[in-house]
Amino acid sequence: MEKCGFYLISGFIVEGLIADPIEGPLEVMGRITMAFSSIAALILYERKWPYYSRLYTSIFVCENFIMTLAVCVEVLYFWMVRSHQPYYEEVSTGLGIFLVIWYVTIVAYIFRRFFNHPFNVSLIFASSYFVLTYGIPMLMMDM
Repeated sequence: MEKCGFYLISGFIVEGLIADPIEGPLEVMGRITMAFSSIAALILYERKWPYYSRLYTSIFVCENFIMTLAVCVEVLYFWMVRSHQPYYEEVSTGLGIFLVIWYVTIVAYIFRRFFNHPFNVSLIFASSYFVLTYGIPMLMMDM
């Protein structure tokens, strides 16, 4: 459960830097709810419920690592803006895209190892997981 706590704190930091004070924490709570329910649905679908704890631990360790790097990207972005560096938007956007691709690839690898699917099937599951955990809460906050 400590992995979840770190994820919440780092998520609050990142969302606090880019969203308003009410929307940010709600989006982070929506993401964590969607993450746990998506993992549970996948585990139930695959009929491997005894592995739930191991799978969510693996994914949250990955998410915590990527979220730590996202906090670093946010700090770099604000430093570049404050010091009037050129191309600050391109650098932060490029790093953000790289982190998303890397995250989806790592989650696909975790799914492949847990469920013994081919990598392309695991990549579809990982992309769906990303959309469910990040896209839907963000969409709900924009409504």
